[in-house]
Amino acid sequence: MPTLRMLKTFHAVARSGSFAAAADEVALTQAAVSLQMRGLEEALGRQLFDRRGRQIALTQHGHAIRPKVEQILQLLAELEAKPMEAMEGPVTIGAVVSVIGALSLAVARLKAAHPRLDVRLVSARSDELATMVQAGEVDVAAVVARADQKLPEALKWTTLYSEPMMLVTSRDVVDNDPQRILRTHGFLRFDRRVRTGQVVEQALQKAGLVVTEYLELNSIETIVALVRERVGVAVLPLLIRGNWLSDPLLNVMPISNPPTLRTVGMVQRASDDRKALTSEIVDSLQAMPRTGAA
Repeated sequence: MPTLRMLKTFHAVARSGSFAAAADEVALTQAAVSLQMRGLEEALGRQLFDRRGRQIALTQHGHAIRPKVEQILQLLAELEAKPMEAMEGPVTIGAVVSVIGALSLAVARLKAAHPRLDVRLVSARSDELATMVQAGEVDVAAVVARADQKLPEALKWTTLYSEPMMLVTSRDVVDNDPQRILRTHGFLRFDRRVRTGQVVEQALQKAGLVVTEYLELNSIETIVALVRERVGVAVLPLLIRGNWLSDPLLNVMPISNPPTLRTVGMVQRASDDRKALTSEIVDSLQAMPRTGAA
């Protein structure tokens, strides 16, 4: 079977018309070039050169394969010129629902800088996204950190930012004591089956707070909408995009000092070569202003 080195040497010989000139180009001796071309002819089962003394010329078979060899070498050059670091082509980025808004802004900036990127955004739970990244279904994903900080060896973690857990009430609640508020108002709890819900519970336990359970939901936006309508109160991470602190219908207050934090980070396969892509997403998310948002 012809080797890649044989093809490169053949191309040099065909272009220069001389074994000696080709030898200088491919850093071989003239004897080694001649031996390689004999090997190529044997591998292909046809004579490629007409050898007359020191002069050589391509045979009909040699002329026939020359454009094919050039095409092979051109395709190889294109592959070598476009490593995984290239900011183009398809990429799938995942995020938990409460991060997808901020991530969308980061991706929009990424697309503006690199229009040849073909980006697909998907949303799922943190555990599901980590599994999808490990399986190669998603390239990178923004997820909530696990309380035990364990991560499969196949995955790499990069911290993006942290958000303090805060008590969110309607403006009608004038009390400033979190314990009294939580005892006298229905508690809108975020889903305990997922990581953010577990961080909520951790924050309540750390602050020694007792709640009056009312509803358990799996959408931060829905919980905040109910709080605005005076349906209940909630403990939630102060998300980095939105208007909670300036919302005329909401009160936001800390429940402990220092606060319990929800940490968001990026997971990717440890073997992934697209470090430049991940780095730009991380830098964009970390640079976003902390507006206390939904």
